[in-house]
Amino acid sequence: MSTYESGIPELDQLISSTGKLDGFPKNTTTLVYGPPKVGKTILSYQFAYHGLSIKEPCLYITADDGMKQFQQNMMNFGWFLQSSMDENLLYVIDPISALSGAQIENTNTYTLSKINDPTDFMVKVGLGTRFVFKKSNEFRSVIDSLTTFFTFNPEAMVIRFLKTYLRRLTEAGATVVVNYTEGVASANTEKVLKSIVDNKIMLDGNYLTFKSGSDLIVTAEYEITDKGLF
Repeated sequence: MSTYESGIPELDQLISSTGKLDGFPKNTTTLVYGPPKVGKTILSYQFAYHGLSIKEPCLYITADDGMKQFQQNMMNFGWFLQSSMDENLLYVIDPISALSGAQIENTNTYTLSKINDPTDFMVKVGLGTRFVFKKSNEFRSVIDSLTTFFTFNPEAMVIRFLKTYLRRLTEAGATVVVNYTEGVASANTEKVLKSIVDNKIMLDGNYLTFKSGSDLIVTAEYEITDKGLF
């Protein structure tokens, strides 16, 4: 299986240490999960920004924060997005700002959507996928985070949407990261959620555990710094 640099060298080394993979697996789907405030979003930021820094396009769904807060959060780590958007490497779907009534205009690299309207959202995903695919048939995609979708929609609807999203993106050549806060959905829904992805990264605030398929498990301590994880 071909691999990516995840943007977190220590994570790539951890995965490589198993001898089964050389790094973060390309063209797969990965769920990043754990309790609140353990670095799930930061890992997603690093994954996306590293790709952009080496000219790999990214389709980013910023569901927890609106566009301005997303940019500010990235800047807090020294990760600046404007040049990537100017180069048409980054396409952002913002399904949360409309809830606040924010008056933000769509651009060629940014579009508003509705977090409580999966049909509208999937239309926007189709547009964004085509946009980044024109730049490269290998790209990254992030949902940050699925937690917010569960807050505004029935669980079964979110799972149906996610299955469609993951299938479409991987068929287009994407490597996908989705983050989720444990305990928001029911135990049964969480079980389904973990079963429909290729890889899982669990963060608990002290340890990171990576699992690919059913038998590749590695664990290491980590910390959150002003430069990201590890």
